[in-house]
Amino acid sequence: MEGSIEHAADGEERRARLQLARSYGIGPQRFRSLVDRFGAAVEVLKRTNYIRKRLGDDWKPIAMDLVVAEGKALKAMGGRFLLLGDPDYPHLLANSGTPPPVLSVLGDAGVLKRRAVAIVGARNASAAGTRLAEELGKALGVHGLVIVSGLARGIDGGAHRGALASGTVAVMAGGLDKIYPAEHARLAEAILPAGALISEMPLGTETRAELFPRRNRIVAGLSLAVVVIEAAQRSGSLITARYALEEGRELCAVPGSPIDPRAAGPNQLLRAGAIFVETAEDILAALPLEPLVAAERPPLYGYADRLPKHFDETADEPLEAEDDHVARLLGSLSATPVTVDELCRQCHLSSVEVARLLAELELDGRLERHPGQYVSLR
Repeated sequence: MEGSIEHAADGEERRARLQLARSYGIGPQRFRSLVDRFGAAVEVLKRTNYIRKRLGDDWKPIAMDLVVAEGKALKAMGGRFLLLGDPDYPHLLANSGTPPPVLSVLGDAGVLKRRAVAIVGARNASAAGTRLAEELGKALGVHGLVIVSGLARGIDGGAHRGALASGTVAVMAGGLDKIYPAEHARLAEAILPAGALISEMPLGTETRAELFPRRNRIVAGLSLAVVVIEAAQRSGSLITARYALEEGRELCAVPGSPIDPRAAGPNQLLRAGAIFVETAEDILAALPLEPLVAAERPPLYGYADRLPKHFDETADEPLEAEDDHVARLLGSLSATPVTVDELCRQCHLSSVEVARLLAELELDGRLERHPGQYVSLR
């Protein structure tokens, strides 16, 4: 890659890069700019006055003791740091617009070298959408592709589960020791044998709304293509779509019913020119042999400007409390028919409870029944 961030084999330089990257106010762009300007992180840390002119007179690098402590804690968890410029650092991400200077990795770091496809979408996904994400993840895995997603509820979780055997990468918004949502702790553990958990944030970082765009940037940067399944019009999934276009990746979307709000995002992408997806074969046919590098990226197909530049991280969340059984069931139902058994599995409710709730929805005129024990919202 261009610039001076090519290799960090020297121990002193590696420590300096970790220290600089973990310091307040040093994001990916400023990190790259500083190291390119002065040739090495060791030299940057000798020029604190230069940084203070831009970040304030009270700026100082993080204490090295804290960096060392984080490294020891990560190693104790079975993890490691990957620095931008390391041979094992993901190639696609390294050549993206703003690659993270440091990645913390748990699991098989080798999975980051393989060709990958991202599958993203609504957290309050329908049962049909979640099932499709799982099926696509499994089918693409059979073809040797790694599935990348964000470990969220709904579509992300389904995509990861489908690719557990073949390899999946979960990009976390917070630290690797702060699994979010907590209910995905077992899923995160199941990912590790054949896949990896990664984050650019230090251990101990709690997941916060403002960190999701950074996570989404990495999801897109790791992948040859991004597939969107169910997403509200201003959801974080469309931010991932925007990043995909900016990086010259292929953008795919699964169509949905126009009466389902969760279909608004994918349908919007399809109207604007995204690749229509129903099966894994549709995605495979869209994949390039190699992604476009920055100098060769085409205009953004004329529709990136139609995607939101700001997003509502709660846009995909149900309004009702998560322990509300009715809300859980409604969240899994859509205009697409789904079996009652699938609803029981997705909602973690007994067949008796699901039958009772479906009967209530039917009496209210909100449910339509189909042959073969399929149901859908009217």
